[in-house]
Amino acid sequence: MPFDKSVFINCPFDEQYYPLLRPILFTIYYSGLHPRIALENLDSGKSRIEKIVALIQETRFAIHDLSRIKSTGSDEYYRMNMPFELGLDVGCRLFKGDHRREKRCLILEANHYRYRAALSDISGSDIAAHNNEPEEAACAVRNWLTAEAGISLPGPSKIWGTFMEFTAFNYDDLISKGYSDRDVKRLPVHELMQAMQQWVGENR
Repeated sequence: MPFDKSVFINCPFDEQYYPLLRPILFTIYYSGLHPRIALENLDSGKSRIEKIVALIQETRFAIHDLSRIKSTGSDEYYRMNMPFELGLDVGCRLFKGDHRREKRCLILEANHYRYRAALSDISGSDIAAHNNEPEEAACAVRNWLTAEAGISLPGPSKIWGTFMEFTAFNYDDLISKGYSDRDVKRLPVHELMQAMQQWVGENR
């Protein structure tokens, strides 16, 4: 994928986050860009950190969602992999030089102020709050891409409506192929990305 057309996504990959991830992925495809995630490479011979470093170096844009870093139970630890990957991305821009100085990133959080308790050094960066609402996540990504990538896009409501059209189409298509409701909800991310890319290419 071309450097200028690639968007690295740093987020949790669990069922609780998928309702946010799906519209984020769709908005990127709708914008004519290509989302890149660690799950796209199933080569077990590479460590996760090797995959992530490669993706960071290959992408001009990055979205870092820090809304899930806080532990939710007394026996859980902070999920520090997301802020760690954010640090790698910023470090790549600052220290790698060459065309990577043009790298840009968006930081997503549940609200505008929660991040300050854990990462005060990022104040002043491009930060948007999605309030754990999928439509707001899509809107935040859309607005950021129009500003940073210079892409002309229709309004957030139009993109969200188109995402809902895709979701309905994809559900019917998968059911017709023998998938159950549970299968659809648990569809591997790389398969969902392939379906989105094809549908957007045919319907955009």
